[in-house]
Amino acid sequence: MVETMPQRRAEIRALARLAGDELGGAIDGIGTTHRAISDHVFAAVALGVGQAALPVKVVHDAITDGVYRMVSGGAVTAGTVAELAADLPGIPMPSRTVYGSGLLAALQGLIGDSLEDERPILASPMAFRVDGEPVGPKDIGMMVTDPRPRIVLFLHGLVETEHAWRLGGRPSYAERLDTDLDRSTLMVRFNSGLHISENARQLEVLLRDLVEYWPVEVEEIALVCHSMGGLIARGACHRADAAQQDWVRLVRQIVCLGSPHLGAPLEQLVHVASAALDRLPETRPFARLLRRRSAGIRDLREGSLVDEDWEGLDVDDLRRRAIAEIPLLPGADHYFVTASITRSPRHPLGRIIGDGLVLPSSGSGRNRARRIGFDDANGLHLPGANHFSLLNHDAVYAALLGWLGDRAESQTPQAG
Repeated sequence: MVETMPQRRAEIRALARLAGDELGGAIDGIGTTHRAISDHVFAAVALGVGQAALPVKVVHDAITDGVYRMVSGGAVTAGTVAELAADLPGIPMPSRTVYGSGLLAALQGLIGDSLEDERPILASPMAFRVDGEPVGPKDIGMMVTDPRPRIVLFLHGLVETEHAWRLGGRPSYAERLDTDLDRSTLMVRFNSGLHISENARQLEVLLRDLVEYWPVEVEEIALVCHSMGGLIARGACHRADAAQQDWVRLVRQIVCLGSPHLGAPLEQLVHVASAALDRLPETRPFARLLRRRSAGIRDLREGSLVDEDWEGLDVDDLRRRAIAEIPLLPGADHYFVTASITRSPRHPLGRIIGDGLVLPSSGSGRNRARRIGFDDANGLHLPGANHFSLLNHDAVYAALLGWLGDRAESQTPQAG
């Protein structure tokens, strides 16, 4: 897909304007907090000196409000001026570069649902990616050397892109599997701020079209997913299975690396914290900031996979809601990898924070209240590793070779 000048200009301008608007909004929030605190201070002073404090408060409020309006407006103006960079020669399209796409991925993860409505140029739909370029299902087969009947599809996680699989500058799992196994590997990029069920719907269509247009008849599909990607894969397969689509019968393996099947504790904490911060005027701007988090992040609270988990519900309701329990895809082998920053997953710290973002119980899909149905024999735990280590780790790659290879007698490698 060839980059066009209008696309590059539109993307850079939208990104610059967003930066200005977001900075301006943050300054406005600081101003609101300042006003709430100063109101309390002047109220306390008035108890001692009475109405004599009123003129001072009026002057104070007028000056500070003016300063915050000026700084906020300046931030927005700076963003507008930055748009002029779009017309300068030699500046690449951000979404086609490693660092630019990383910035966009972070923005999408945080507010990707808002971008979808307000700045769609920054919220591109799910697509295959080759060297950063988006490629449609009709064309992806022509971009692959020696297309094979067995395909491995890689799905990244929240605030990530396909470049995340090259963590540490090392060859990705896909690059290594291309050499070590008789399979074609494909990378997908998506807007991780959308609802998981919305991304599942897009993945369902993408895979259906992939099977239809692949140059050779597809015999098998494997899905290798990091974090949120595992939930999206499960959601897509569930939708396709319910609709009795043919392509889903080709899915033989689903590998979830650090996927929060039972929810993520950080999102659960933020959900409660935003409600607490909303109770006081001084902290209400911070509550509004936290509540701006995307639908994709909110879905990680309990591991929601379907529309019914969020449609028509108050997203800020503190009451724990029941979510639909989605079964694993029949006929496919399911594997999982968990990690803990401590050497022992039973260490108290490891039990509390797991790999830093996902608890081992959530990654393995079982706790006292819920059980997804993974076979313990199909799991691997990495001690002394974090959530992002799973993107590129020799022990995980050794496990992938066994799980995706042809050797039925292969055993799951043990992490050191």
